[in-house]
Amino acid sequence: MTTIPTRLTLLCAVAAVLGLSACAGNKTPATADVAVSRAAVANATSAGAADLAPAEMQSAREKLMRANQALAAKDYKAAQDLANQASADAQLAQSKAGSSKATMAADELQQSIRALREELNRSNATTQQ
Repeated sequence: MTTIPTRLTLLCAVAAVLGLSACAGNKTPATADVAVSRAAVANATSAGAADLAPAEMQSAREKLMRANQALAAKDYKAAQDLANQASADAQLAQSKAGSSKATMAADELQQSIRALREELNRSNATTQQ
């Protein structure tokens, strides 16, 4: 039969294990979120977002920096929130960069079509004379 001090010791041990696992569980997602955010910022930079969406990239970089600071300070909730915000900003910047590139490509294509039509019209005018 267990005594009350033994039960109390067992209960304290279980509480301590649960508390430590909760703390460890909070660190892992924050660390993973910061890593994902770092990759999102790198991908957006590779896509040319720094030039085509500078405000969004600046915001993503600042939030990533603050997430790293929060992670270093062991404020895992803030680190996770900031990392998620940085990822969203980086994805927005990457989308804007892609949209800008597509618009520029479409404009160039329209310009080429105009030039070809003008050349065709000149060629037809010369042939008809």
